[in-house]
Amino acid sequence: MPSGNPPDGFFSMELPTILEKAWQQGMSYAAYRNLITELRSQDKTTGPNQSDDFLRYTDLNIGRMNKWDKHFSLSPAHQEALTRISQPERWLVLTEAWCGDAAHVIPILAKLANAAEMVELGLVLRDENLELMDQFLTNGGRSIPKLIRINTQWEVLGTFGPRPAEAQNLMLQMKQDGEDKAEINKALQIWYARNRGLAIADELLGI
Repeated sequence: MPSGNPPDGFFSMELPTILEKAWQQGMSYAAYRNLITELRSQDKTTGPNQSDDFLRYTDLNIGRMNKWDKHFSLSPAHQEALTRISQPERWLVLTEAWCGDAAHVIPILAKLANAAEMVELGLVLRDENLELMDQFLTNGGRSIPKLIRINTQWEVLGTFGPRPAEAQNLMLQMKQDGEDKAEINKALQIWYARNRGLAIADELLGI
């Protein structure tokens, strides 16, 4: 599997404690979906920003997650790669309901973890775990989703996120070309639909 680790010396000495604390708060994928449903019934979403835009993004993301839940299946290569995980791993993921990338990535992670005997998945909200988030910045930003692979001794084995490399490169190129946020988001949604979740599973499993 790709490591995705930051340079040596990046992590704080307290990182194992931070990881363990976050893990204890972790939700299953089913609990995460239930939380989002409950919040929307109260006209809310996760996090402090309760704007109309964030509520609308959350509604869009519910539909996206439903689609992945229904239509994504692991390939034989993915299933075989999961059997090569020989030691217990915890996949701790920082996310929020309004995050478009999370809506595409997390259902795939959930299916991978569910199919892996040695993997446990825990989801935590970014804005409730900024101390952890700030250990795993992407180009200086609090980009999510961010998967942190850890062992039972709270050592970091690798990271993934916020999106597959091809999608990340597309986003960076469009930003460099001066495209606005709406166009970038539209292009990313098209990319995810065309890729059908394969790059997420391929990159995480090192296929």
